[in-house]
Amino acid sequence: MTAQPQNNTPVRIGLLGLGTVGGGVVNVLNRNGAEIARRAGRPIEVIHASARNLDAPRICPLEGMMVTTNPMEVVENPDVDVVVELIGGIKPAGDLIKRALELGKPVVTANKALIAHDGMALFETAQKYNATVAFEAAVAGGIPIIKAIREGLAGNRIEWLAGIINGTGNYILTAMRDDGRAFAEVLAEAQYLGYAEADPTFDVEGVDAAHKLTILAATAFGMPLKFDDVYTEGIGDIEIADVNYAREFGYQIKHLGIARRRDDGIELRVHPTLIPEKRLLANVDGVQNAILVWGDAVGPTMYYGAGAGAEPTASAVIADLVDVVRTMTADPMHRVPHLAVVPDEVADLPVVPIESIDTAYYLRIAVLDRPGVLARIAKILADNDISIEAMMQKEMTEDERTLPIVMLTHKVRERAMNRAIANIEALDTVRGSVVRMRVETLKGA
Repeated sequence: MTAQPQNNTPVRIGLLGLGTVGGGVVNVLNRNGAEIARRAGRPIEVIHASARNLDAPRICPLEGMMVTTNPMEVVENPDVDVVVELIGGIKPAGDLIKRALELGKPVVTANKALIAHDGMALFETAQKYNATVAFEAAVAGGIPIIKAIREGLAGNRIEWLAGIINGTGNYILTAMRDDGRAFAEVLAEAQYLGYAEADPTFDVEGVDAAHKLTILAATAFGMPLKFDDVYTEGIGDIEIADVNYAREFGYQIKHLGIARRRDDGIELRVHPTLIPEKRLLANVDGVQNAILVWGDAVGPTMYYGAGAGAEPTASAVIADLVDVVRTMTADPMHRVPHLAVVPDEVADLPVVPIESIDTAYYLRIAVLDRPGVLARIAKILADNDISIEAMMQKEMTEDERTLPIVMLTHKVRERAMNRAIANIEALDTVRGSVVRMRVETLKGA
């Protein structure tokens, strides 16, 4: 068979955003251009870019491209074939992507918040105008997790996934464990090192992870994007004592995003979680990300790597660009679907409320040193069908003259645990709120 000649006409890119990731995209395209062209079938070059400040220092050269402060000018440039959106946020990014799609231009984006909130509308627009939205870089930086779920695991029924999908939170928890430093101190260090934003709310409160979990779940289960239904809990209340007690039990605390298929719907939750220290996920430290995916045919698979950064994220952006270039002449009806299943087959699966999940729990209860305290707590737990797996009674604290009782329970419905905690906190011998974290064994991983 005679080989088909390669089309050497470059695919021309309009780049929205010349910050860290945008600069990384330009650098990787420049450095690996020949290899990328071999894989895509055509050269790829940035011809037009937008930036908020034209005089700001750059990590990449700007030779050969026009630069403007007006991103819509880039989108509407008739010479631009593909738009890459790296501005972030909902506005104006959403309007820019919508306009590009209306012009029939494929879009590559790293915008997790926009996809999580408005992705369904954007996919509908893309389908209407025979365009596509590629968003590999929106989840876990350089880890090709979207492609793995959407294509590599296409023969599987995905049962559940769990992931460390925010590097800032993982860095904080790792430093608390290794250095014995309090949350506030480590957060300040993370901000100084550039791992956390000046306003770290999205990272430490779990919003960033919830955006990513929304996208992962929709791709894994072929369901609509349902960010508003994700149960979200941050790490700001975790204390050194809890980190140490968890280790004594043989567990590590990680801030996980968990999505699980059930007969009555889908669990979607982000929260601090105790996991056995022998699990691979428990040993992912620092700013690294990792996602564990369980398919019925393949069993457990794990994806690990850099979840942020200029070139790791650029790696995912350019992988999407290569896919877009490969399919630009393909029949739009036979492209890889946005959410892994063809649009007519997206199933509106219900999200299970957090009160209906079944999991084990870590509890820390501060009590006065009085006779019968433990017996009263044990009775409340028993009355709610909660059994104790392990328990420790620690030394008396110096500040409030209280004894910490720390325990792990067996699996129980969260609604029952909420009831039990309310009754325990009402005891006159209990001081303050009960510290509660969920426990996942991730068996088989």
